[in-house]
Amino acid sequence: MNGFTKKTVQTLTLGEKLKKLRSDKRVSLSEVSRLTKIQPAYLEYLEEGCWEKLPADVYVKGFLRSYGEFLGVDENILIRLYEREKEIKENLNKNKKNNTEKRKPINISPFIFTPKKIAILIISALVVLSLSLLYREINSFASAPSLIIFNPQDNSQIAGDSVYIEGITDREALLFVNGQPVLVGDDGRFKENLTLQSGLNIINVRAINKFDKEAVENLNVNSNYEKKEENQKQEANENISNLDNKKEIQIEIKVEPGPVWISAEADGKLVFSGTMLSGAVQIFKAQEKIVLSSGNGKSTFITLNGQDLGALSPNSGAVKEAIFTPETEHLPEF
Repeated sequence: MNGFTKKTVQTLTLGEKLKKLRSDKRVSLSEVSRLTKIQPAYLEYLEEGCWEKLPADVYVKGFLRSYGEFLGVDENILIRLYEREKEIKENLNKNKKNNTEKRKPINISPFIFTPKKIAILIISALVVLSLSLLYREINSFASAPSLIIFNPQDNSQIAGDSVYIEGITDREALLFVNGQPVLVGDDGRFKENLTLQSGLNIINVRAINKFDKEAVENLNVNSNYEKKEENQKQEANENISNLDNKKEIQIEIKVEPGPVWISAEADGKLVFSGTMLSGAVQIFKAQEKIVLSSGNGKSTFITLNGQDLGALSPNSGAVKEAIFTPETEHLPEF
């Protein structure tokens, strides 16, 4: 996570720093409000340094934590800056008040509300509201969905053979990781475990909104996963077995209806663990055996070596460790 030590903003106030970091991300206040659940007015007060217009400190510190997490900044630094600037401003106001203890004259506004003026104000407010809603719909139609990847970072190094893809997009957007559909939560957040190959992996993340506008992120991730000697020996034995024309196992999994959580091991190695949406298809191959687990056996359909075996289980409950070998001709009994 990047902090202020990598930003040349030491001469700016807290509000100016927040505004600059948001501008660097090219995100509007309304978008930040939607993603952090902070009212736009409070975000504006934070960026303008209007501490007197903000609620109690406990709420302001909560706003700064959420805003800092969104911007990728240490929230403790933001809170310390807020406390220091607020104290300085309070001291300045206090000194100013002590130096100007004169009474101000009472100004009576000549403006008087009449029914006609009230009606004009109401009509004007409705027109402005209608134009705002129209602009929002047009903007949604014309713009691509938001797509922010929290993890992994581009050009990152991963020690293991898998990584969690985490991020946030529009709540109603369709999300795909390397062409496979991924569930998006009610808050727009998503998290999916992805198996990596040794070396360079290119991860394609694509979000499509209801107007067929899309946002795409391509991440380069290097996996430094090194196989142990036992796995190397196992691969050597598998290569020898292949020379003997050993029969290969191929299983095609289709989910209908979804979503359904699926886990698959091929010859003792985890090759997939995640959620498959309705209509999604996965194909796995192995030499000795494939072990499948499903969160809903009745919605998980199996095709073994081209033979349709039907649903993994007649029941809608979970199925754990269904084993398929070259000799398997029927579905395992549970």
